[in-house]
Amino acid sequence: MDTYHLSKRLAKAAAYVPQGARLADIGSDHAYLPANLAINHIIDYGVAGEVVKGPYENAVHEIQREHLEGKIFPRFADGLKAIEDDDQIDTITICGMGGTLIRNILEKDKSKLQNHPLLILQPNVGSNVLRQWLQANHYQITHEDILEEDDHIYEIIVAKYANQPMQLSSEDLFFGPILRKHQNNAFLKKWEKEIEKNEKAINQMQKATNPPTQRLAQLKTENELIRGVLANGKS
Repeated sequence: MDTYHLSKRLAKAAAYVPQGARLADIGSDHAYLPANLAINHIIDYGVAGEVVKGPYENAVHEIQREHLEGKIFPRFADGLKAIEDDDQIDTITICGMGGTLIRNILEKDKSKLQNHPLLILQPNVGSNVLRQWLQANHYQITHEDILEEDDHIYEIIVAKYANQPMQLSSEDLFFGPILRKHQNNAFLKKWEKEIEKNEKAINQMQKATNPPTQRLAQLKTENELIRGVLANGKS
């Protein structure tokens, strides 16, 4: 992967960035995402935020190599602290992290969200935690996608601020309000693997001298829920 050839998961996230956006890419690593968008004339201004020294230096070198110093600005900072008021950021991407970590990044510096930027988030686990945060903070999910790359499954959640909080059911939070209605192969694979994992855990627990009845019941209920959603998707 490089600036000109994004990975499948980053290319999918890039496709949701609006033309002319002022972008902050948090956890930018080599700054491939904002650099690609600048080279393709999608954005004219971007921030590449990194909290780890090595990836930050990678971003600096990539921006210099592509002569993007006047368009993409690397910042060595923790999470949303990479964003400055003068940036006038209207779009934030956070890709390839756990949902809980993404949630924590958003929650830690909520003052950076006061202009209600578009959020393009790509959790590799824990997407339900992220949806709960979005619902509680008046963000409406407008698009969702799910894909597999290198044996990892990534979800993409695009959300914009709304005056009225969205009303999500427990199934919406767990599976995704859009994903569960438009099930692709990656969605099916994710949840079929979850059923298999739960079944193995159930079998192990049932062999115990004192099985944890509450956890057993929880896993059985979860599998029933998953099977029901998958069946509805096929009907």
